[in-house]
Amino acid sequence: MKKNFLLGLSLIVSLAFVSCKSSESSYKKAYEKAKAMEMANDQQVSEPVAVTPVVTPVATTEDNSNLRTERLNVMNGGTLKAYNVVCGSFKSVDNANNLRNTLVNQGYSAQVAQNPETGMYRVVAASYDDKTSAVNLRNKLKATYPDAWLLYRTY
Repeated sequence: MKKNFLLGLSLIVSLAFVSCKSSESSYKKAYEKAKAMEMANDQQVSEPVAVTPVVTPVATTEDNSNLRTERLNVMNGGTLKAYNVVCGSFKSVDNANNLRNTLVNQGYSAQVAQNPETGMYRVVAASYDDKTSAVNLRNKLKATYPDAWLLYRTY
């Protein structure tokens, strides 16, 4: 009796394992259905979407956001004035020089300067004696370099 019970139990367990197996045809049907939906979406003609321009407020000369103070050493022999517009900050001097070259090709008097305390290389797009000019250039560059910021150089 015990032998028949074990034989019946093993037969039931083996049937349970076989019946749980999913068939390849189920996957094929789902794939074909998804492909047909994708083809239908590709054939639909989409209407043009109206895009409204985003207007960013222009900062005033009283704008002290992102104004940092650091001591810098200019890498390529130039000089920096009090207010500097920084477009990039890198650990690698090669990356800083690549951005500097890009800015020079765009007509800026860009320079690479190093912060001796942190070892970071700052790419300065332009340097000014007055804050108003620096703020105006920073706002202009934010369209291309959204992380542009102002740096007040200490000596």
